[in-house]
Amino acid sequence: MQDPVSQIYKTLGSEQPIYKLVDEFYSRVEQDSVLRPLYPEDLMAPKRHLAIFLVQRFGGPTTYSNERGHPRMRARHMPFKIGVKEKDAWMANMIVALSTVPEFKMHIPLLQEYFEEFATFMINQPH
Repeated sequence: MQDPVSQIYKTLGSEQPIYKLVDEFYSRVEQDSVLRPLYPEDLMAPKRHLAIFLVQRFGGPTTYSNERGHPRMRARHMPFKIGVKEKDAWMANMIVALSTVPEFKMHIPLLQEYFEEFATFMINQPH
């Protein structure tokens, strides 16, 4: 059975909805008192990294791995203190961002589950 998350790119038709999602997400991160301190002042690199990761994860071009190697997401996030509060803030912002990009409407239930599991996996602090 194919991984349904890796089939999303085919239904989107291009990378544009993914970049829109990332823009919407980071516009919320910029205003989030829990998440903003975790990011560098300039958000250009994190935005690009998330976009090319999602493009790849959703079944598009493998630019992320070509440029950065294996995703190793948990290891890449270890320098940042991520607890339940940070995970919940990340999820809340991502769910709102998803709701603003019409191309993701049919994928929201699948992506809510995927992002919940993914964000939970990033937790590296006991509280």
